[in-house]
Amino acid sequence: MSTIVWFRGKDLRLDHPPAVAEAGADAIHLFVLDPFFFAPERAQQMRHRIQFLLDSLRELSAEIQRRGGRLICIRGRSDTVVPKFAKTVGATRVVAMRWTEPVGRKRDQRVAARMEIPLVLLEGETLVPPGTVRSQSGTPYAVFSPFNRALRRMPLAATPPAAPLHFTPPAVDIEGFDMAAIPTEESLGFTRNPNILKGGVSAASARLKAFIDGPASRYTEARDRMDMAGTSRLSADIKFGLLHPRRIWDAVMESDLPEHERNKFADELVWREFNYSTLWDRPEVLSAPFKPAWEGFPWVDDDDRLTAWKTGQTGYPVVDAAARQLIETGYVHNRARMVAASFFTKHLRLDYRLGESHYMQWLTDGDWASNNMGWQWAAGCGADAQPWFRIFNPMTQGRRFDPQGEYVKRWVPELAKLDPKFVHAPWEAPELLLRVAGVQLGITYPHPIVDHKTAREEFLSVAKQHMN
Repeated sequence: MSTIVWFRGKDLRLDHPPAVAEAGADAIHLFVLDPFFFAPERAQQMRHRIQFLLDSLRELSAEIQRRGGRLICIRGRSDTVVPKFAKTVGATRVVAMRWTEPVGRKRDQRVAARMEIPLVLLEGETLVPPGTVRSQSGTPYAVFSPFNRALRRMPLAATPPAAPLHFTPPAVDIEGFDMAAIPTEESLGFTRNPNILKGGVSAASARLKAFIDGPASRYTEARDRMDMAGTSRLSADIKFGLLHPRRIWDAVMESDLPEHERNKFADELVWREFNYSTLWDRPEVLSAPFKPAWEGFPWVDDDDRLTAWKTGQTGYPVVDAAARQLIETGYVHNRARMVAASFFTKHLRLDYRLGESHYMQWLTDGDWASNNMGWQWAAGCGADAQPWFRIFNPMTQGRRFDPQGEYVKRWVPELAKLDPKFVHAPWEAPELLLRVAGVQLGITYPHPIVDHKTAREEFLSVAKQHMN
């Protein structure tokens, strides 16, 4: 009689994992290759996330084996495999880390309903359990600042106990199950991308140390600079549970960094908490605007605009750089994400849900809560969103946060030889400078797909009419 630890893709570590510590040394460690993620046609639509997950899964499996255990991988639907496997091995309970997303909550309800033993769901995804930060009247917060203040007054989740150093090899009969090795990228129908961050706890721990030893000391200023490595790059590590959020919080807050830098980074961790809390209370935000006034907003249906934005051919260099960085690396600098999303929703007037879906397809750190709330923030329809009448000027943003055009020139090499003075608005460059730089507008690099001033005025007019 034993406990099953069910790993589910957001908990891929043995460094203070709540479920592994709770289950003990003689637990059976299980990972289900659910077709929701691992059917080739599904995996190919999220290849960067799957590649990162496979790296992390391989390292997890190797570490469990090094400690004397075994990670059992079984193909099939989780709500079928887990109950059947638990009954077959005579388990007394199944222990896992709770998910916030609706798809995970519904899955767990189905699994629990099909078992005669408990499905024990533990915290560990966030600093505080989603749904616990409340206003004095007991309602969820819709604005970040008071949420931030309230959370910081609460006790944070304790770091779970360490996992056992040695596991007992599972002596179980697993006949009748579709056992499988951890898939390769090729077996799922796509080629490994060498530009994706390497998954696994070892790489995640190295990134955390490198951040604290480097960019964290100038985080407040450098985090917005698209031409600098000023961010932590820990978002995928948090998303896949390679680092417990409390471990990151403690590492930063207990460091020798200046207090304002520590607090600025802590704000970003709490922003993630805000997103998760919002999704917990309002799961419908994954399909509908947080603000009801945005229902029925007259978005434009224009496939040409959508394709130009996706492929980095809008004629606006920062927007195009973000598009190409996403496809090539599975990552977009946060400032570039905001500019690209603002341009998508306000210059092109495309439905934010289309941009959100595209980002989820290609992001390595694609996270339902953070991605959705980020897109709704940019559109103006989310929790604590920027006002709908605030429209980023992509040229101004580029000049401020990529002053020499290094970010643009890396991802839009057509403009690599252009004078930095004009790299964010090449149509303003004298013909001679364009010719010297090898830029032929409309041939080697597109003319702007829309006029900035005209598009801005059109959006404001349409939005004002809709809101009234």
